[in-house]
Parts: sequence; structure tokens; C-alpha cells
Amino acid sequence: MKKISLLAITLGLSLTGTCLADQGMEARIALAKSAAPASISDNATVVVDGKVVVEGSNGWTCMPDTMPGDGAAMCNDALWMKMMNAVGTKGAFTANNIGISYMLQGDIGAGVSNATPYHPDPKNAEDYAEMGPHLMIVVPKELLKGITDDHTSGGPYVMWGDTPYAHIMVPVGVTD
Repeated sequence: MKKISLLAITLGLSLTGTCLADQGMEARIALAKSAAPASISDNATVVVDGKVVVEGSNGWTCMPDTMPGDGAAMCNDALWMKMMNAVGTKGAFTANNIGISYMLQGDIGAGVSNATPYHPDPKNAEDYAEMGPHLMIVVPKELLKGITDDHTSGGPYVMWGDTPYAHIMVPVGVTD
């Protein structure tokens, strides 16, 4: 397995959900790939615990969790990976085009503060947000004008709007 320089997103979020470390690697790969349609995930690179375990060919990267053990699988294009690395280092980021991330398994139990990725206790944040299946779209900031930041609206909304990491959350399914 090749080690890559993807940074774990250590944002002070409390770990939730089932611990995936006890699952076999094939189950973790399957979870990672379940985050996006097969047309994307079948040829995506899969990263587990910061290591490439499946070398992809289409420029997408899938992971079984956004935080170690949270089970919130995601598949990201190159721009979204650049943003995630910036979030993990509190680094500079400017979206100069469109980036896409799929989370078709949702992030129930692994949500965050809608205002900031760095809330010290996101589960107790007044604006705690989690969502069932969704897409996340990062765009140049000027394209966010007119989109609500109300995560309870039931439709698309802006997350982390006052940060360099602002993006649109788009629900794509219904959860019970």
C-alpha cells in the first residue's frame, strides 16, 4: 500500500458511529465506494486511514469515513480533496471552479457545526447539522449569493459560509 499525504481531518469533532477499525479491509473499501454512484466509485482511488488501498484511474478519491471511525463515507473530486486538505490544516483555500463530493450514505451521527468546521463541541452547537444522502458542491464564493444557510430548510443550503471552505449541501434522498 502506498502512503499518501492526505491529512486526517482533525477538527476537534467528537467521534461517533460504529468503529470501523474492527471491520475487514474489503468492508471498508465497499463502504468507501458506496458514497458515490458506481460510475464514479468503480474507478476511484480508495484511501483508508491515510493509505491508498485501491489505485484509481478517474481522479476521484473515496474514503470510508470523514473522521477516523465515523462511517461517514465520501467520494471527492480533486478540488474537493484540495479543500479537505486545507480544512485539515486550517490552510488557505479559494474555489476557482466547481468541486463535487458525494456522501450517498449520509453523515447521520457524524455531523458538524453549520458555521465552522472548527467548533469545539459540534454535537452541542446551536447550528449542529447532519444529513442523509447528499452532495456537497464547492463553488467560487460569489456563486453562493442568494442561497440560504438554514440547514433546516429541507433544501440546498450553504455550510461554513463565512469561511474559505463554504460549500453547498444538496440533499438527494430521504432518510427515516
